[in-house]
Amino acid sequence: MSGPEPVAELQQEYSDKRATARPWSEAVGVLTRAGVFWLSTVRPDGRPHVTPLIGLWTDGALHFCTGPTERKARNLAENPEVVLTTGTNTLSRGFDVVVEGRAVPVTDETRLTRLAKLWEDKYGADWHFEVHAGAFANGAGGRAEVFGVTPRKAFGFGKGEPYSQTRWLFG
Repeated sequence: MSGPEPVAELQQEYSDKRATARPWSEAVGVLTRAGVFWLSTVRPDGRPHVTPLIGLWTDGALHFCTGPTERKARNLAENPEVVLTTGTNTLSRGFDVVVEGRAVPVTDETRLTRLAKLWEDKYGADWHFEVHAGAFANGAGGRAEVFGVTPRKAFGFGKGEPYSQTRWLFG
């Protein structure tokens, strides 16, 4: 991540007495390696919407894409505030990370071309995208809008010995 490191705070009331705040670099490792993220958005009527999707951590932000008519894209048009979650589906081991921020459209073609390459490098040829008119395009004529989420606040949940909850605050 470029810029200063976020402030890390151990949430003592939710942590083992032996726990210490986890470094942001550990969360970045989880975000980089994760294959699936859960995106939480808010519908125009205020109800929550959660969906799994693939994504990338690069340049200090999480990136994901979605078709322009999908529920999450329509939600983002009304309210760009999101939560992205990833980690393990276990209770006694692993490290879960939750990122809060604003989903900002990525339309710069140079940046999109770089992201398309990273997408394919991470997820394989089934996730090959061309860049056209400020979005990803696939061979079938589909369009996917790309969003970047720079963390405003993040949480890390260490599971096992010791259990811990770290909060990172960003400038």
